[in-house]
Amino acid sequence: MNEALLRGLVPAVIGVLVRRGADFASAEDAVQDALIRAVETWADDPPRDPKAWLVTVAWHRFLDATRADAARRRREDLVDEEPEPGPAAAVDDTLRLYFLCAHPSLTPSSAVALTLRAVGGLTTRQIAQAYLVPEATMAQRISRAKRTVSSVRFDQPGDVATVLRVLYLVFNEGYSGDVDLAAEAIRLTRQLAAAIDHPEVAGLLALMLLHHARRAARTAADGSLVPLAEQDRGRWDTAAIAEGVDILQAALARDRLGEFQAQAAIAALHADAPTAGETDWVQIVEWYDELARLTDSPIVRLNRAVAVGEADGPRAGLTALAALDDSLPRHTAVAAYLHERDGDSATAARLYAEAAHKAPNLAERDYLTRQAARLNAARSA
Repeated sequence: MNEALLRGLVPAVIGVLVRRGADFASAEDAVQDALIRAVETWADDPPRDPKAWLVTVAWHRFLDATRADAARRRREDLVDEEPEPGPAAAVDDTLRLYFLCAHPSLTPSSAVALTLRAVGGLTTRQIAQAYLVPEATMAQRISRAKRTVSSVRFDQPGDVATVLRVLYLVFNEGYSGDVDLAAEAIRLTRQLAAAIDHPEVAGLLALMLLHHARRAARTAADGSLVPLAEQDRGRWDTAAIAEGVDILQAALARDRLGEFQAQAAIAALHADAPTAGETDWVQIVEWYDELARLTDSPIVRLNRAVAVGEADGPRAGLTALAALDDSLPRHTAVAAYLHERDGDSATAARLYAEAAHKAPNLAERDYLTRQAARLNAARSA
């Protein structure tokens, strides 16, 4: 059974049920039931038309649930209008479903969960495992999200920027449980790019591919973090890099610059450098200037300070850093790095140790602790 094909059909099947009269929440539940049935039966007897099969089974599940619900007797007339089995309509509701699942009324965590289930076709258990929460907790989150969007008209225009932010949140979760969320985010963004011609969708897809290309080199055999400058570039996925660069160049040629295109341009410059020492930091600073203009984000300005320190020297980087709020995430780690580059190992060691206590995850904390220990050992030798 082709699981990718099965999950890729989910948005279209939900769309068919909604256009036939089902509300979104009931349609999504019925399609999940049909997916379970497909997993159980397709291995032995795969259908000739998978989409039509899913539509037929999901529609019957919806009708069964409707008949059983006394409070929804008003839908009984749908039974008399049940379509005959046959090829499913070619209308693709994928784009509408993306917009619905990333509706502004949802919290980011709820939008992510609903997108993974309704658009990605993942089960509640898979999503819960990926986010390391109990299945019951995730089920409640998804149920609340479905109730929130239940009154939203399916044909209302959506906000592309909101959809892209949700997909980027999925991508940044990376890998946990039995679901590779980074790969899932790339699959969903490819699907979105096929449904909508938008340079920022292409920019996000390029950014994901360029970042994902470095995945194998990001950790050592013992699981410890390997910073970009120390990564074995021979382990980078050159095919993914080439695809990302091609997609990015086509998007930039349209002269409608957005934040994801700018981020992808920075990632492409890192990918283009044969060694860390050959990185074009001057051009990276220029792209960070563009990104700061587009987003006015303090995190962007923090990353820009690192780039300035590489392009113009650590003193220039520290000057840029001094203009930023020192409570920003990773501000202390950046300060430690720039002080080390400037030759002040005592201050750098102290700041690395301080940054380790603020680290958001164990791998980053271990890395920063090792940096502090390395500098302290060198000073006492």
